[in-house]
Amino acid sequence: MTLRLSRRAERLTSSLIRDILQVTQRPGVISFAGGLPADELMPSLDFEGLADDYRQYGPSEGEPALRSLIAQNLSTLGVDCNADRVLVTSGSQQGIDLVGKLFVDEGSQVLLEAPTYLATIQALGVYGAEFEGLPLSADGVDPDTLRLAIDRRRPAFVYLIPTFQNPSGYCYSDEVRRAVAQVLDETGVPLIEDDPYRDLVYQTVDRTPICAYLERAPWVYLGSFSKITAPGLRVGYLASSPELFSGLVRLKQSSDLHTNRIGQAWLTRFLSSAGFDEHMARMIRVYGERRDAMQAALLRHFEGLAEWRAPAGGLFFWLRLTRECDTLAALQAALTRDVAFMPGEPFFPARDQRYPALRLNFSHAAPENIERGIGLIAEILGEITDRGGNRTNSPSLSV
Repeated sequence: MTLRLSRRAERLTSSLIRDILQVTQRPGVISFAGGLPADELMPSLDFEGLADDYRQYGPSEGEPALRSLIAQNLSTLGVDCNADRVLVTSGSQQGIDLVGKLFVDEGSQVLLEAPTYLATIQALGVYGAEFEGLPLSADGVDPDTLRLAIDRRRPAFVYLIPTFQNPSGYCYSDEVRRAVAQVLDETGVPLIEDDPYRDLVYQTVDRTPICAYLERAPWVYLGSFSKITAPGLRVGYLASSPELFSGLVRLKQSSDLHTNRIGQAWLTRFLSSAGFDEHMARMIRVYGERRDAMQAALLRHFEGLAEWRAPAGGLFFWLRLTRECDTLAALQAALTRDVAFMPGEPFFPARDQRYPALRLNFSHAAPENIERGIGLIAEILGEITDRGGNRTNSPSLSV
């Protein structure tokens, strides 16, 4: 009998980031590839004293105390939200998946930034979404371009990462945030705002969620604890406008019943403790120092090779190369010399929008390794571009 799988299975793709991370687990590799928190900055997971009740099944919406803390925080940011419209998810990645299930049929149109978060392209693509990428500048997407794209495509929703965007690190200006909200209110198109990096801020910039400015358009706001605590807990959250919440809860129920209760209980205790503010201050100080170390190394080694700007927050530098380069071939060469980065091309929703670029994470490597690793990558890119390498059509990894 012939095995018959769904059409969704035909659209499944491997994550290049996950493939790279498997390779970079070997000792001695300097990795700028994944958005990994520094091991030494993650809090210890002490579950002592948590109630035995958390061993039992729990509410699909999440633990009430954690939902209340999340709602209080969102309210301080100007988001119209109470605990009854907070859903705790198994990582914010599950929130993206639930949005896909709620909105996307085969052929549904989705607008997002170009470049954008690679896993969103994968997650929504499985459900048959068709993408249009909105060109991205340091101040955000252009509101007029957004309006034209909405008129042309009538999308199911717009997906944006306005604060310390992945992969670019860009942070939308206040003017652009307000203008985008106005376009969405006038057209009625839902906004999916992904905001996992907002707490990792190294210099003062506007970080007001676009959702806070919406008056009529439906919205979903996605958040995460992975970048500021321990990603292995797999605890994230979403909040939404009232008309979307019940559907998201039902989809969550059918997916995994509820997020792990022990992790939620630990987070509630940690977020409420005196040690949390100290933890965040140390994390921001160390990551800021590593950002500065990478900026200094790039200035020493990448002059003439790329254009970039130091991010005001988040975890990534985005380098636009000044010459054509097969960045996947460069990655293969880099891995043989025990250094890794993320090629930029897979972050684009459409092939014709791609340009040669690199994403570099600065949070996971020590400053001395940042200097050495950046020097190696610059050397390898110089060798590749001197040979006139063309870009690879489809990313794959064999090391």
